[in-house]
Amino acid sequence: MVKLTALSLRPSLARRAAVAAAGAAALAGLATVATPGSAYADDGQSPATAQPVAQFGDCPALPPGVDPARWRCEVHTAAPRLTMGKVSVTLAPITMTHAEGPMPDGTNGQVWGAMHAAPTAVPGGLTGTAAGDQVRQLRLAITPEYGGRSDFYTGQFSLRFRLVSPLLPRDCTIGASAPVDFQLKRSGPSQWLSQDPPLIAFSAYDDTFAAPAAEGCGPLTGLLNRRLGLPAPSGNLMTYDATYTFRMYDRLPATS
Repeated sequence: MVKLTALSLRPSLARRAAVAAAGAAALAGLATVATPGSAYADDGQSPATAQPVAQFGDCPALPPGVDPARWRCEVHTAAPRLTMGKVSVTLAPITMTHAEGPMPDGTNGQVWGAMHAAPTAVPGGLTGTAAGDQVRQLRLAITPEYGGRSDFYTGQFSLRFRLVSPLLPRDCTIGASAPVDFQLKRSGPSQWLSQDPPLIAFSAYDDTFAAPAAEGCGPLTGLLNRRLGLPAPSGNLMTYDATYTFRMYDRLPATS
């Protein structure tokens, strides 16, 4: 799997401005809920529908001096439901990989591996109207990206959200300067779905995070933030239903 990036084909600034002016009156419209299968493919092909598969190719190298038999590589997959500002979507499935285990001094250790995600269409696109879904130039998608901080012992992690549209620059991102920080709280106990191979399900949520404004979006930055209801210091929600599997490092296949 590879991370999807923003469109490389964009119209001239004049054309952007013309389209923006045509839809400006509707930019404050609210979005409805999207489903994981409605991802807006930024390559011009059909919407992405592939589900990520748990694999161990992203397992990171271990810290020096630790015991591989006591460290495990975890791969977890989730399709989070996100309400942020005026946008409510069910994100296309994301996969995260990390390692955890005891350090030589007995403290808990973690090493980040990788994150893979696909874009999810934002209903109503740039305008929040039917035209935003029907006119390709007005479509809008959101793609979560790793924000550089994670602590899977405590449920803390950070994300950035790249905004993808033919009318937006590549770097248009929510959380560009400082990522969105989540502190997930468990909704209930974990459930073992399988012992061999191990497969554990859990649910968590965060209703306390603040959503910053989008940045790097060119001439449409102000209109886009009003359309999305950003920044949103409160009233946001991430619900996170996930499954994860793991393998001890001494049981991982040897790499060449």
